[in-house]
Amino acid sequence: MTARPVRVICCGQIVMDHSFNVDEIEAAPSKVTARRYHAGVGGMSAHAAIAVARLGGEVSFWGRVGDDQAGEELAAAMAAEGVEISGLKRLAGAQTPLSAVIVDKRGERSIVTYRGNGLSTETDWLPLEALDGAGAVLCDPRWTQGTAAVFAAARARGVASVLDAEKSEMRVLLDLVPLVDHAIFAAPGLRIFAGISNPAEGLKRALASGPLKLAAVTRGEDGTLWLAPGMSRPVELPAFKVVATNTTGAGDVFHGAYALAIAEGQSTAQALRFASAAGALRARDGETPTRAMVDGLLSGG
Repeated sequence: MTARPVRVICCGQIVMDHSFNVDEIEAAPSKVTARRYHAGVGGMSAHAAIAVARLGGEVSFWGRVGDDQAGEELAAAMAAEGVEISGLKRLAGAQTPLSAVIVDKRGERSIVTYRGNGLSTETDWLPLEALDGAGAVLCDPRWTQGTAAVFAAARARGVASVLDAEKSEMRVLLDLVPLVDHAIFAAPGLRIFAGISNPAEGLKRALASGPLKLAAVTRGEDGTLWLAPGMSRPVELPAFKVVATNTTGAGDVFHGAYALAIAEGQSTAQALRFASAAGALRARDGETPTRAMVDGLLSGG
């Protein structure tokens, strides 16, 4: 780890997650009793920001919530995690996004998301000057206009940029991937972007779409495939062997950890392994790990 914490900016989705743990996710019509309930921060970039903070980085989160109770609670929860939130905009009369997350006894989850209402897509309030001196930025595709603005400003400043290329509309991914340095797809996102099911060919198409330094796809327990300019074929990074108890947010933590590692100057291979360890621990424990926990897994402890 660097002597002084590097700074990462995360921009995009934040959601109030209502999580229910059940034995089985049954087909409808059904009625199931939850063994546990928890409400807390959700959303790709919000989870990633918390990961950066717990892993020892300085982090700011830029995004949008309503001026409702959920928005207030999310702001307080992010601040309690050590995330700087002056760029979390409270929009008058808007409704904060909400999700119902149902997790079965094997750790697999189903999610129903309501993306809020009245969340303006305007970007003129974003504090883009705060990108000066940042080590990396991470964005997701849920707020397309904000992500595009941040990536353009980051590229102009030479700040490394990472896209959490989760499942989204094809047009959104086609617009955003060429703007970024590091595009890390979920498997459904890569299929949508490339229009094909072959991941190796999909990664090649991603690299060819713009001046990318990395295209990768995460595949859970099947590991990560990655491709960089000059490589003839993707490299496979095996997943860490853990018993998953809750896979919710594991990919988000992966992306946050990767952005932090890139900001710290780790090589691509090192950054992906670091991110893979962080994501595995999140899936194992259902909690975002600390730096000591990730370093322990990396060292075989």
